[in-house]
Amino acid sequence: MIQNPGAAPARLSINQETIRQWSLPDLAAGCTAAAVTSVGLWRAQVQEYGVQRAARLFRDSGLTVTSLCRGGFFTARDPRERAAALDDNRAALDEAAALGTGTLVLVSGGLPEGDRDIAAARRRVAEAVAELAPYAAERGVRLAIEPLHPMYASDRCVVSTLGQALDIAEQFPAEQVGVVVDTYHLWWDDLAPAHIARAGAGGRIACFQVADWVTPLPEGVLLGRGQLGEGCVDLRGLRETTDAAGYRGAVEVEIFNPALWARDGGELLAEVIERYRTHVA
Repeated sequence: MIQNPGAAPARLSINQETIRQWSLPDLAAGCTAAAVTSVGLWRAQVQEYGVQRAARLFRDSGLTVTSLCRGGFFTARDPRERAAALDDNRAALDEAAALGTGTLVLVSGGLPEGDRDIAAARRRVAEAVAELAPYAAERGVRLAIEPLHPMYASDRCVVSTLGQALDIAEQFPAEQVGVVVDTYHLWWDDLAPAHIARAGAGGRIACFQVADWVTPLPEGVLLGRGQLGEGCVDLRGLRETTDAAGYRGAVEVEIFNPALWARDGGELLAEVIERYRTHVA
């Protein structure tokens, strides 16, 4: 049942993974009813629904698509695998352009099986971004490199800090390559505030996402993000730091959590809005 929790804060964007139990039409209807003006989307669900059909759905609902997840996974050594990854990322950029979003989130990829050279893997990420940046610019989409918590470095993302993401992004024009500031992945890093300031000074902050960190970590940690205010992250402090760096864009709530997905979507959206007001805004 879709409920109306009252008008949402203006900058709030709901990433569809937060309310995965909703179909794309339910997401559009629920956000519209709650006066949420923006959503973040994921490629698999968009592809299943149909890219052009999804673009019409959100456009007709008056919703802005703040990001599309995800591109990336650039670290393979095999030339055929690397070529396939680049082709998939070009397709992702086409999809982002069709959806009207200016941001394609990149998760770089982990170490190839049997590989221990993480520096070389990061170089391959930079090489892939160099290949894609002109294509992205032609479509009016910015590549947004997302650093993930170091626990993901082996299998998902060799870019673990915002500083590492900026070291890659700053090799390219800011309008072509930016970074993602995600509280879940960066809260622990004492250098994060300085790197956020650096990103802001260079006009590099393409996306700001919020979720909380809860302990003990659940089994299957990929799906263990906490609801806003449940954990130890200073969500408002990081939002204020990002604002101070000059970011004025949407604040995307992106929570992977099976316990939340088992709940009524309307009730969950109302709770997210209230917790956003209490812990982020």
